[in-house]
Amino acid sequence: MEATALSSGFRPLLNPNAYRSPRSCSDRKSLSLPRFHSKETPLKPKASLAITQQRELSFKTNVFEQTHPVAGDLSYDDTCANVAEDKIGVLLLNLGGPETLNDVQPFLYNLFADPDIIRLPRPFQFLQGTIAKFISVVRAPKSKEGYAAIGGGSPLRKITDEQADAIQMALQAKNVSADVYVGMRYWFPFTEEAVQQIKKDKITRLVVLPLYPQYSISTTGSSVRVLQDLFRKDPYLARVPVAIIESWYQRRGYVNSMADLIEKELQNFSDPKEVMVFFSAHGVPVSYVENSGDPYQKQMEECIDLIMEELKSRGVQNNHILAYQV
Repeated sequence: MEATALSSGFRPLLNPNAYRSPRSCSDRKSLSLPRFHSKETPLKPKASLAITQQRELSFKTNVFEQTHPVAGDLSYDDTCANVAEDKIGVLLLNLGGPETLNDVQPFLYNLFADPDIIRLPRPFQFLQGTIAKFISVVRAPKSKEGYAAIGGGSPLRKITDEQADAIQMALQAKNVSADVYVGMRYWFPFTEEAVQQIKKDKITRLVVLPLYPQYSISTTGSSVRVLQDLFRKDPYLARVPVAIIESWYQRRGYVNSMADLIEKELQNFSDPKEVMVFFSAHGVPVSYVENSGDPYQKQMEECIDLIMEELKSRGVQNNHILAYQV
């Protein structure tokens, strides 16, 4: 499974030229605080948008408990006057991916050097880098074949940049002035680079949006752990209120968009009603779910139930199945 973090101690050197310039809105005078609980009716179960969730995996440090002023039920009209002086940042977190075939092996090393991906007993944690190097070298040839088949590299950075641009435009349409940043977990531009830029731009309030619809220790959890470490160590960042959207698989817009895609693809078959809808999801170790309380499996299954309910409301009655990738 290719998903989530850079372990402290095994981080590659950051390329200072790799981070793309942040997007900015020109009219700071029209700045308003984004509302995190939107007016659209959430699908069941209710989406959780703040980092202050009472779950073991959530941040409980003083740094991130400052989210209350940001993630509360503030509307655009109710925003306090002093918010107009704030500088809002939105940080999109994603996995990252090799942009060329030569990037594949070091990308895989970054992936497997993450202790949230390969968990070693404490006495053997010093072997994390050695194990990551071995696995990355062994797996690189096969992975290169896969990336070669899709054009020689991952399209994830391009897609994520396009999402960032779209969010920038959507915020501008709501008269919200904010700079949008992209931080990748295992490849350029790394989360560390994005955070450096956020500090350089003197952002005073930050919204973090992991681009994983469901929460997992190995995806959102790992990326947020890196942020937590960075913010703890920096006096300026430690004072910045941060709101994290931990999962958003229940949002009506997301569910409807997935249903739209499935409904469209079904029309490519001669007999759409007889087609089985096959959902394929990244797998996580059973120990994450049973021993660490990872909600990923539960959220994934809830997500699929919501999508199928939406399809049935449109008269699409196809059977479906879910399988997890090893």
